Amino acid sequence: MKAMVFAAGMGTRLKPLTDSMPKALVPVAGVPLLEHVIVKLKGAGFTDILVNVHHFASQITEFLQQKESFGIHIECSNETDCLLETGGGIRKGAWFFDDNAPFLVHNVDILSDLDLGEFYRNHLAQNAAATLLVSKRETARYLLFDANRNLKGWINEQTGAVKSPIEGFDASGYERLAFGGVHIFSPALFPLMEQWPQRFPIIDFYLSVADKVCIKGDCRQLRWLDVGKLDSLDKAEQFFKQ
Repeated sequence: MKAMVFAAGMGTRLKPLTDSMPKALVPVAGVPLLEHVIVKLKGAGFTDILVNVHHFASQITEFLQQKESFGIHIECSNETDCLLETGGGIRKGAWFFDDNAPFLVHNVDILSDLDLGEFYRNHLAQNAAATLLVSKRETARYLLFDANRNLKGWINEQTGAVKSPIEGFDASGYERLAFGGVHIFSPALFPLMEQWPQRFPIIDFYLSVADKVCIKGDCRQLRWLDVGKLDSLDKAEQFFKQ
Protein backbone atom coordinates (compact mmCIF):
# COMPACT_ATOMS: atom_id res chain seq x y z
CA MET A 1 0.00 0.00 0.00
CA LYS A 2 1.12 3.53 -0.75
CA ALA A 3 0.68 6.79 1.12
CA MET A 4 1.52 10.49 0.92
CA VAL A 5 2.48 12.68 3.88
CA PHE A 6 1.91 16.42 3.62
CA ALA A 7 5.08 17.91 5.15
CA ALA A 8 5.59 20.99 2.96
CA GLY A 9 3.72 23.57 5.06
CA MET A 10 5.39 26.70 6.43
CA GLY A 11 4.21 25.98 9.97
CA THR A 12 3.49 29.65 10.66
CA ARG A 13 1.27 28.82 13.64
CA LEU A 14 4.21 27.03 15.28
CA LYS A 15 6.58 30.01 15.16
CA PRO A 16 9.20 30.60 16.54
CA LEU A 17 9.96 26.84 16.41
CA THR A 18 9.54 26.81 12.64
CA ASP A 19 11.94 29.74 12.17
CA SER A 20 14.73 27.17 12.24
CA MET A 21 13.08 23.85 11.34
CA PRO A 22 10.18 22.50 9.28
CA LYS A 23 6.93 21.71 11.06
CA ALA A 24 7.45 18.05 10.19
CA LEU A 25 10.49 17.87 12.47
CA VAL A 26 8.97 19.62 15.49
CA PRO A 27 9.34 17.06 18.30
CA VAL A 28 6.45 15.65 20.31
CA ALA A 29 7.36 13.33 23.18
CA GLY A 30 10.93 13.55 21.91
CA VAL A 31 10.06 12.32 18.41
CA PRO A 32 9.55 14.45 15.25
CA LEU A 33 5.96 14.65 13.98
CA LEU A 34 7.04 13.12 10.66
CA GLU A 35 8.48 10.08 12.42
CA HIS A 36 5.26 9.56 14.38
CA VAL A 37 3.27 9.50 11.12
CA ILE A 38 5.69 7.31 9.16
CA VAL A 39 5.99 4.74 11.96
CA LYS A 40 2.20 4.60 12.22
CA LEU A 41 1.87 4.13 8.45
CA LYS A 42 4.54 1.42 8.40
CA GLY A 43 2.85 -0.40 11.26
CA ALA A 44 -0.41 -0.41 9.30
CA GLY A 45 1.24 -2.07 6.31
CA PHE A 46 2.12 0.91 4.10
CA THR A 47 5.39 0.19 2.32
CA ASP A 48 5.75 3.11 -0.12
CA ILE A 49 5.50 6.70 1.10
CA LEU A 50 5.86 10.03 -0.71
CA VAL A 51 6.66 13.07 1.46
CA ASN A 52 6.23 16.53 -0.04
CA VAL A 53 8.77 19.13 1.11
CA HIS A 54 9.17 22.92 0.87
CA HIS A 55 10.06 24.77 4.10
CA PHE A 56 13.59 23.69 5.19
CA ALA A 57 13.25 20.84 2.70
CA SER A 58 16.88 19.70 3.06
CA GLN A 59 16.37 19.08 6.78
CA ILE A 60 13.61 16.60 5.98
CA THR A 61 15.56 14.79 3.26
CA GLU A 62 18.60 14.55 5.55
CA PHE A 63 16.42 13.24 8.39
CA LEU A 64 15.00 10.50 6.18
CA GLN A 65 18.50 9.55 5.03
CA GLN A 66 19.70 9.35 8.64
CA LYS A 67 16.74 7.09 9.47
CA GLU A 68 17.45 4.97 6.37
CA SER A 69 13.85 5.60 5.31
CA PHE A 70 12.66 3.56 8.28
CA GLY A 71 13.34 0.40 6.31
CA ILE A 72 10.69 1.07 3.66
CA HIS A 73 10.51 2.92 0.33
CA ILE A 74 10.26 6.68 0.96
CA GLU A 75 10.77 9.44 -1.60
CA CYS A 76 10.32 13.20 -1.50
CA SER A 77 8.28 15.43 -3.79
CA ASN A 78 10.20 18.70 -4.00
CA GLU A 79 8.06 21.84 -3.83
CA THR A 80 10.85 24.26 -2.93
CA ASP A 81 10.19 26.37 -6.04
CA CYS A 82 6.49 26.74 -5.29
CA LEU A 83 4.32 25.56 -2.42
CA LEU A 84 1.47 23.83 -4.23
CA GLU A 85 -1.13 23.50 -1.43
CA THR A 86 -2.77 20.14 -0.81
CA GLY A 87 -4.42 19.58 -4.18
CA GLY A 88 -1.45 20.72 -6.23
CA GLY A 89 0.83 18.62 -4.04
CA ILE A 90 -1.16 15.46 -4.71
CA ARG A 91 -1.22 16.14 -8.45
CA LYS A 92 2.57 16.73 -8.54
CA GLY A 93 3.04 13.35 -6.84
CA ALA A 94 1.00 11.46 -9.44
CA TRP A 95 4.18 9.82 -10.81
CA PHE A 96 4.64 7.98 -7.52
CA PHE A 97 1.14 6.49 -7.59
CA ASP A 98 1.38 4.76 -10.96
CA ASP A 99 -0.22 1.46 -9.98
CA ASN A 100 -3.82 2.81 -10.14
CA ALA A 101 -4.38 1.74 -6.52
CA PRO A 102 -5.94 4.17 -4.01
CA PHE A 103 -3.43 5.77 -1.65
CA LEU A 104 -3.74 7.27 1.81
CA VAL A 105 -2.95 10.96 2.41
CA HIS A 106 -1.99 12.08 5.92
CA ASN A 107 -1.24 15.58 7.24
CA VAL A 108 2.04 15.53 9.17
CA ASP A 109 0.55 17.49 12.08
CA ILE A 110 -2.32 15.09 12.80
CA LEU A 111 -2.07 12.63 15.69
CA SER A 112 -4.77 10.03 16.25
CA ASP A 113 -5.48 6.45 17.26
CA LEU A 114 -7.09 5.76 13.88
CA ASP A 115 -6.46 2.24 12.55
CA LEU A 116 -5.06 3.31 9.18
CA GLY A 117 -5.20 -0.19 7.69
CA GLU A 118 -8.84 -0.64 8.60
CA PHE A 119 -9.61 2.87 7.30
CA TYR A 120 -8.03 1.94 3.96
CA ARG A 121 -9.89 -1.37 3.74
CA ASN A 122 -13.17 0.38 4.51
CA HIS A 123 -12.54 2.72 1.60
CA LEU A 124 -12.06 -0.23 -0.75
CA ALA A 125 -15.33 -1.77 0.44
CA GLN A 126 -17.21 1.48 -0.30
CA ASN A 127 -16.02 1.60 -3.93
CA ALA A 128 -15.66 5.38 -3.62
CA ALA A 129 -13.37 7.76 -5.51
CA ALA A 130 -12.21 9.22 -2.19
CA THR A 131 -12.91 8.71 1.51
CA LEU A 132 -12.43 11.49 4.07
CA LEU A 133 -11.89 10.99 7.78
CA VAL A 134 -14.52 13.11 9.55
CA SER A 135 -15.88 13.47 13.05
CA LYS A 136 -18.56 15.18 15.09
CA ARG A 137 -16.46 17.89 16.72
CA GLU A 138 -16.95 21.62 17.04
CA THR A 139 -15.30 23.80 14.42
CA ALA A 140 -16.19 26.80 12.25
CA ARG A 141 -16.09 24.95 8.93
CA TYR A 142 -17.97 21.76 8.16
CA LEU A 143 -18.26 19.33 5.29
CA LEU A 144 -21.89 18.54 4.46
CA PHE A 145 -23.02 14.95 3.83
CA ASP A 146 -26.28 13.32 2.83
CA ALA A 147 -27.85 10.37 4.67
CA ASN A 148 -25.48 7.95 2.90
CA ARG A 149 -22.41 10.00 3.93
CA ASN A 150 -21.81 11.25 0.39
CA LEU A 151 -20.15 14.66 0.26
CA LYS A 152 -22.50 17.37 -1.00
CA GLY A 153 -21.11 20.68 0.22
CA TRP A 154 -19.24 22.82 2.74
CA ILE A 155 -20.20 25.61 5.10
CA ASN A 156 -18.40 28.20 7.19
CA GLU A 157 -20.75 28.82 10.08
CA GLN A 158 -18.99 32.03 11.10
CA THR A 159 -19.36 33.76 7.74
CA GLY A 160 -22.29 31.84 6.28
CA ALA A 161 -20.27 30.98 3.14
CA VAL A 162 -21.41 27.80 1.37
CA LYS A 163 -19.79 25.74 -1.40
CA SER A 164 -21.36 22.96 -3.45
CA PRO A 165 -21.42 21.76 -7.06
CA ILE A 166 -25.20 21.46 -6.75
CA GLU A 167 -27.09 24.38 -8.28
CA GLY A 168 -29.34 26.13 -5.77
CA PHE A 169 -27.80 24.15 -2.91
CA ASP A 170 -29.49 24.52 0.49
CA ALA A 171 -27.14 23.58 3.36
CA SER A 172 -29.97 22.80 5.76
CA GLY A 173 -30.78 19.15 6.30
CA TYR A 174 -27.26 17.87 5.68
CA GLU A 175 -25.03 16.27 8.30
CA ARG A 176 -22.22 18.61 9.37
CA LEU A 177 -18.90 16.87 10.03
CA ALA A 178 -15.36 18.14 10.56
CA PHE A 179 -12.51 16.99 8.32
CA GLY A 180 -9.72 15.11 10.11
CA GLY A 181 -6.72 15.62 7.82
CA VAL A 182 -6.59 11.99 6.62
CA HIS A 183 -8.14 10.73 3.38
CA ILE A 184 -7.92 8.10 0.65
CA PHE A 185 -7.48 9.26 -2.94
CA SER A 186 -8.09 7.22 -6.08
CA PRO A 187 -5.74 7.87 -9.06
CA ALA A 188 -8.87 7.78 -11.23
CA LEU A 189 -9.40 11.35 -10.00
CA PHE A 190 -6.17 12.68 -11.55
CA PRO A 191 -7.74 13.40 -14.97
CA LEU A 192 -10.33 15.63 -13.27
CA MET A 193 -7.47 17.78 -11.93
CA GLU A 194 -6.03 18.63 -15.34
CA GLN A 195 -7.77 21.99 -15.70
CA TRP A 196 -6.99 23.18 -12.18
CA PRO A 197 -4.33 25.86 -11.53
CA GLN A 198 -0.87 25.03 -10.22
CA ARG A 199 -1.88 25.59 -6.59
CA PHE A 200 -5.22 24.56 -5.10
CA PRO A 201 -6.69 22.99 -1.92
CA ILE A 202 -7.78 19.36 -2.15
CA ILE A 203 -11.05 20.06 -0.33
CA ASP A 204 -12.03 22.59 -3.01
CA PHE A 205 -11.33 19.91 -5.61
CA TYR A 206 -13.41 17.30 -3.79
CA LEU A 207 -16.29 19.75 -3.53
CA SER A 208 -16.10 20.53 -7.25
CA VAL A 209 -16.46 16.87 -8.29
CA ALA A 210 -18.85 15.66 -5.58
CA ASP A 211 -21.72 15.65 -8.07
CA LYS A 212 -19.75 13.52 -10.55
CA VAL A 213 -18.02 10.91 -8.37
CA CYS A 214 -18.57 9.35 -4.97
CA ILE A 215 -16.72 11.18 -2.16
CA LYS A 216 -17.47 9.41 1.11
CA GLY A 217 -17.17 10.50 4.71
CA ASP A 218 -15.92 7.96 7.26
CA CYS A 219 -17.13 9.24 10.62
CA ARG A 220 -15.31 8.06 13.74
CA GLN A 221 -14.94 9.18 17.32
CA LEU A 222 -11.22 8.97 17.95
CA ARG A 223 -8.44 10.32 20.04
CA TRP A 224 -7.46 13.00 17.53
CA LEU A 225 -5.29 16.11 17.70
CA ASP A 226 -4.19 18.79 15.26
CA VAL A 227 -0.67 19.80 16.33
CA GLY A 228 -0.72 22.98 14.28
CA LYS A 229 -0.39 25.58 17.02
CA LEU A 230 2.03 26.19 19.88
CA ASP A 231 -0.69 25.71 22.49
CA SER A 232 -1.37 22.22 21.10
CA LEU A 233 2.14 20.92 21.87
CA ASP A 234 1.36 20.31 25.55
CA LYS A 235 -1.80 18.46 24.50
CA ALA A 236 0.30 16.40 22.10
CA GLU A 237 2.64 15.39 24.93
CA GLN A 238 -0.37 14.27 26.96
CA PHE A 239 -1.68 12.37 23.92
CA PHE A 240 1.27 9.98 24.13
CA LYS A 241 1.33 9.78 27.90
CA GLN A 242 -2.27 8.55 27.83
